[in-house]
Amino acid sequence: MDRSWISNPDRISAEYVAGVNQFLQIARETLDATGCTLCPCKNCINRVKRHIGEIRRHLLHQGFLSTYTVWVEHGEVDHSEEPTHEACANKMEEAFHDATRDHYFDIGSTSDMLSPEQPADSERYDNLFEQLKTPLYDGCNDTISALTFVVKLMHLKVLNKWTDRSFDMLIKLLQEVLPPGNRCPDSYYSTRKMLCDVGLGYEQIDVCKYDCSLFYGEYSTDQDCHVCGTSRYIRKNIPHKRLRYFSITPRLKRLYSSKSTATLMRWHKKGRVVEPGVL
Repeated sequence: MDRSWISNPDRISAEYVAGVNQFLQIARETLDATGCTLCPCKNCINRVKRHIGEIRRHLLHQGFLSTYTVWVEHGEVDHSEEPTHEACANKMEEAFHDATRDHYFDIGSTSDMLSPEQPADSERYDNLFEQLKTPLYDGCNDTISALTFVVKLMHLKVLNKWTDRSFDMLIKLLQEVLPPGNRCPDSYYSTRKMLCDVGLGYEQIDVCKYDCSLFYGEYSTDQDCHVCGTSRYIRKNIPHKRLRYFSITPRLKRLYSSKSTATLMRWHKKGRVVEPGVL
């Protein structure tokens, strides 16, 4: 089906208006209980649900999202994609994104889990994809994989303010209840280790009492600040200040490795309607 009208800059042309009407006819099949569906205009970019009339006004005034040529958010199936390794990686990332986007949790410092030789991205994705497609135990519901189970557990830990010790006790109980050979982690540490491979977690770095410097890199083993000479610790192994470093690189890699989130990351450049004097 020809959809070249989507990139037509003349939004009052017969071709563009006919294309919008064609889209709205398909979109009506995906209305929710409130009579709304996702709006694919250049501002909403399929992130906001609106009524059909409002979607029509947005498409005529703001334009249709130029990259949205297969209307998968409105019931269409994309037959152009082959089941390649890249496609599997995209599905893996999207599944993990769905599992974590509404779940805030803190897996603590991963400084003790970081090694000089980190696995390559391809190896890391292979491992994570294996965890996402592997059920928690044989015969388990297909929607509950080892990784999604761990994410939900960590979410509950934060919501209910469980201590690390109580989490370990729960894990031990689950190991007794679940069938033999299950893939549930056997400790809080192994749970954090699994999520660390996803690119979550942070590194703890001690800071000078007066913010002169970080005890990092060549200064990581120093006992006193190399600038002002103040002691690093209040008392043994307890620093005056500690910084939490959330590395942005793995998080950006994870966002750009998923086709859907990568599109959103590029929206400001590719999909935004440029208005003079507006950033």
